[in-house]
Amino acid sequence: MAVFSPQVAAGARRPSRLQASRLPVFCLLMLAAPLLPLPDFWITQLNYIGLASLVSLGLVLLTGVAGLTSFGQAAFVGVSAYSTAWLTLNAGLSPWLTLFIGVGLAVLVALVLGLITLRMSGHYLPLATIAWGLALNFGMANMAFLGKYDGLQGIAPLTLFGHSLADGRSMCSLIWLVALAAAVALNHLLDSRPGRALRALNGGAMMAEAMGISTFRYKLTAFVLAAVLAALSGWLFAHFQRSVNPTPFGLNKGVEYLFMAVLGGVGQVWGAFTGAAMVVLLTDKLQTLLPALLGSSGNFEVIVFGIVLVATLKYAPNGLWPFIQRWWPPAQRVRDWEGAPPLPSRPKPAPGEPLLEARALRKQFGGLVAVNGVNFSLKAGEIMGLIGPNGAGKSTTFNLVSGVLSLTSGEVLFRGEAIAGLSSRAIARRGMSRTFQHVKMVPDMTVLENVALGGYLRSSGGLLRAMLRLDRAEERQLLAEAERQLRRIGMAELMFERAGNLALGPQRLMEIARALCTDPSLLLLDEPAAGLRLKEKQALAEVLRQLKQEGLSILLVEHDMDFVMGLVDHLTVMEFGTWLMAGTPAEVQASPAVRAAYLGTEH
Repeated sequence: MAVFSPQVAAGARRPSRLQASRLPVFCLLMLAAPLLPLPDFWITQLNYIGLASLVSLGLVLLTGVAGLTSFGQAAFVGVSAYSTAWLTLNAGLSPWLTLFIGVGLAVLVALVLGLITLRMSGHYLPLATIAWGLALNFGMANMAFLGKYDGLQGIAPLTLFGHSLADGRSMCSLIWLVALAAAVALNHLLDSRPGRALRALNGGAMMAEAMGISTFRYKLTAFVLAAVLAALSGWLFAHFQRSVNPTPFGLNKGVEYLFMAVLGGVGQVWGAFTGAAMVVLLTDKLQTLLPALLGSSGNFEVIVFGIVLVATLKYAPNGLWPFIQRWWPPAQRVRDWEGAPPLPSRPKPAPGEPLLEARALRKQFGGLVAVNGVNFSLKAGEIMGLIGPNGAGKSTTFNLVSGVLSLTSGEVLFRGEAIAGLSSRAIARRGMSRTFQHVKMVPDMTVLENVALGGYLRSSGGLLRAMLRLDRAEERQLLAEAERQLRRIGMAELMFERAGNLALGPQRLMEIARALCTDPSLLLLDEPAAGLRLKEKQALAEVLRQLKQEGLSILLVEHDMDFVMGLVDHLTVMEFGTWLMAGTPAEVQASPAVRAAYLGTEH
C-alpha cells in the first residue's frame, strides 16, 4: 500500500500513512472550495469527484487491501439513494434520519450477500458481484413504487442548522467533509491491529488463520465497510441531484468505480481521489471532444478508458498515486512505544512437562494415504526434529498437528488437551504458533508490522476504536512487543524495512519473530533452513539454540540432516508417510534404516 523508506536505524523515524503537511492544506482547500470564486461548473465537478471518491475508497479497502474484486458497488449506492428518496417523499422522514436507514439497509444487504458469496474464490466472486449488481439494479428499474426507469423526482434538499443545502455550492463542503473524514478514518484503520489483519488477507488465508485471525470475518468486514462508504455516497447523491433513477447504479457504473480505484492506485487511500478526479474530468472532456472529432455521437470515452485501463495494468500496476507521492512524500512517525507496558502473556509449561503428543496419525486424500501410523511426543524445553527424505510426509504431519489439515484418524494432544479437529486459529489461541515452508508475509508492510501481526490474539482493539484513533495505547504495546521479538532474534535494525525487500534468510527470521510475538508455548518451524546459504543456516541455528535456552519448546520439520543434528534433543524419522524410528541424533545417524531411507541403500 504505502511506499516505505529504505532501512533506517532503530529508534529513527519511519514513514506512516499520515501524509505530510500538504495534506491538511489539500483538505482545507477542498472544504473551502465553495467560498472561492470558482464557476458553478467546477463546483459541480468537485461534487461528483467527492461522491465517486467515497465509493472508490470502499474499493481500495475491498480490492486493494482485502484482495476481493467487486463490480457491484454501484448497487449499494443505489440502495441508499432510493431509500432516502422514497422515505423523504412518501413517509415524510427527515433526510438525516434516512441516512441511518439507508446505510443500515445497505449493511443488511451486504451482510446477506457477503455471507452467500464471500466463501467463493477465484473468478467466482467477481462473477457473483456482477450477478447481484445486475439483480439489484434491475429490481430498482422494475418496481412501480420506485418509479421504474423514470425513478423518483423532487427529493427534499438537506438542511443544516436551518440553512438549506439546495444548491451545489452548499453541498460541496458537506460532500468533501464526508469524503475526507472517510479517508482519514480508513488511514487510521489500516495503521492498526484490525487494519493489519485486513492487509494480511492478501498474504494468504493460511498465514492469517495461523496468527488467530478469522479471515472470513475480516473479508465480511471489508465488504460491509465498502458498502457503508457506497451508501454514504448514495445518500449524498440523492440530495445533491434531488432525483434518482436506475441509470447511475448499473453495472457499467460499478465497472467505472473499479476503474477509478485501479487508475488512482487500488491499494492507496489517497489514490481513490486521484482516480475519481481523473475519470470524472476526462469523461466530461471526452464526451465533448470525441464526438466532434469523429463526427458522430456515442459513448466513445469508454473506448479510451479501456485503452487507459490496459496501459495502467501493464505499465503502472500500482496506479498513479505512487508517481504523485514522489512529490508528496509521506510524513514520518516518531517511534513512540518506548516504555509501553508489556502485552498479557500466557502461563508457560514447566520444563519436562508433556507438551505435545501425536498418536497414530493418519491422513488419506481419496485413495492416497499420505501419513499412516505416525507417533511422537515432545516435552517442554526440548527441540525435536521431524526429518525424512523429500516426500516422506513431514509437512503433511506438521499441518495435521497445527490444524491446517484435518486428521483421517488418530489423536493430537497439546498440554493434555485433544486438539484434533480444531482450526489452526483455535490451536493458535491455545499457545501453538508456526512458520511456513514457503515464507508467508505481507510484502508491502514493514518488518515491524508483519511481526506485530503475531500479537493479534494478545490484543483486542476493534474497528471503531482504530478509526477514531482511540487504540494508540494498545498499538504502542503491540509495536513494542514486535520490536522486542525482533531484538530477540537479532533483526531490530531491519524493523522499518519493507518486508518484501528482505532476502530469504531475514524473511525466515522475521516469520520466527512473528510466531514468537504470539507468546507461544510451542513453536513449530516448517523447513526453516530451506533455501538458506551456509552462514544463514548457522545464524538460524544460533537463534534456535538461544530460544531453547530461554525455555521455548520447538518442533522442527526439516530434511537437512546436517542442520538438525547439532541442534535437536531427539529426532523422529519418517519414510513414505510412515514412522521409521525415533532417537537421539547419534542413534539416528548410526541407524542403517535411516541411511537406507536417505541414500536408497544400506551401508
